[in-house]
Amino acid sequence: MNEYGLKTRIVRCLGNIMKRNLFLIFLLLLLLAIGYSIQSAANEFIITINTSRQELFVFEGREIIRIYPISTSRYGVGNEKNSDKTPLGTHFIVAKIGKDAKIGTIFEHRKNIGQIAEIYTDTTHIKEDLITTRILWLKGIVPGLNEGGEVDSYARCIYIHGTPEEGLIGTPASKGCIRMKNQDIFELFDLVPEGTLVGIHE
Repeated sequence: MNEYGLKTRIVRCLGNIMKRNLFLIFLLLLLLAIGYSIQSAANEFIITINTSRQELFVFEGREIIRIYPISTSRYGVGNEKNSDKTPLGTHFIVAKIGKDAKIGTIFEHRKNIGQIAEIYTDTTHIKEDLITTRILWLKGIVPGLNEGGEVDSYARCIYIHGTPEEGLIGTPASKGCIRMKNQDIFELFDLVPEGTLVGIHE
């Protein structure tokens, strides 16, 4: 998307985002302001994920600098273990995996297996739930909601990652993770550091 197109979309979306998600943004900024103990000094970036819109927003300070289409769980939202749902609440990026891997590289258990996936830009649905290109591993920070016990996002291995099913991006199609187009996760991986806060909401 060119700069003009991005700015136009931001202007159109920002009012609605702020009305619906003001509390979430306030919470994220508050956590940063009080110096919440996150691994890196990632104060300048915040990610918010809107499951209703199937979009991911990157804030630098108070400005939206990127909007990406995504795909969250086909089973809806929920934090329970083994639900295959996308968890809600505030998280942070605890690990970045896949640096220097080629676009389309397949990962199994976060390991590069040395294979490149075929990328589908139509509505093809493949049997395998492949993870491609890059992984941003999320850890919840709200005990009882997305941290600890049967609702622990980190233990559930909730990632932001690439997918070969690019034609399904924009619709709920995953098994809990947040899928992105491969070029988009490639860009996002380089843009934000470990420790970046990630708020997931409806």
